[in-house]
Amino acid sequence: MAIRCAAIAKVSSSVPRFFRPPLHTVSPAATHFPRFCSVRFPIRAINGTAVGSENKENEITPPENWKIKMLYDGDCPLCMREVDMLRKRNEQYGAIKFVDISSDDYTPEENQHLDYETVMGRIHAIETDGTVVTDVEAFRKLYEAVGLGWVYAITKYEPIATIADGIYGVWAKYRLQITGRPPLEEVLEARRRKKELCEDSKACKI
Repeated sequence: MAIRCAAIAKVSSSVPRFFRPPLHTVSPAATHFPRFCSVRFPIRAINGTAVGSENKENEITPPENWKIKMLYDGDCPLCMREVDMLRKRNEQYGAIKFVDISSDDYTPEENQHLDYETVMGRIHAIETDGTVVTDVEAFRKLYEAVGLGWVYAITKYEPIATIADGIYGVWAKYRLQITGRPPLEEVLEARRRKKELCEDSKACKI
C-alpha cells in the first residue's frame, strides 16, 4: 500500500503545473484516491457560488505573478478573438492579468485612474511598476509576455514603429463602426443610464 501511495504522489508531482486542469474543473473521480493514502491535495472550495455567476472581470482568476495587465473591451467581438488567444497562451506563462473594462465592476482607481472613455479610445496595458503603455507598444509587450514577441518585434524600429502606430490609430478610431456598434458617445450614454438605474434599484445587485 505504501508503495502504491508513493507512486501516486510521485506521478502527480511530476506533471508540469500548466498541464494540470484547473482545480474547480477537476471531477470527483479524478481527485479520488484510496483512503489508506496519506497524500493530500488542495481543493478549492466554492462557497455556494455557481460557476459562471462571477462578473466578467473575474472569469479567469488573474495570476499572482502577473507582469503586465491588459485592459480590454469585452463587448468587442473582434477584440475578444485576440484576447482569447492570449488567454490560452497565458495558461502556460501566467504573465498577463486580464481586466474587462466593459464590466460593471471596472474601477479606474485600480488601473492607474484610466477611465472607461479613455481606455475605449485605444488599447492600454499596465506594467507592474505602474507604467502605462498604449497602441502597438502595448500589443508588443503583451505578446512578449506569452512567448510571442517575434510577432511585433519589427515594430521596435523606425520607420515601422510610426507606420504601425498610424495603421492602428485608424483601426482604433473606427473600431466601433467596423464591428457594428454605435458611436462612443452613445455607448457612454447607455453606460451612464445603466449606472443610474443600478443605483436607483436592486436590479444590478442580485
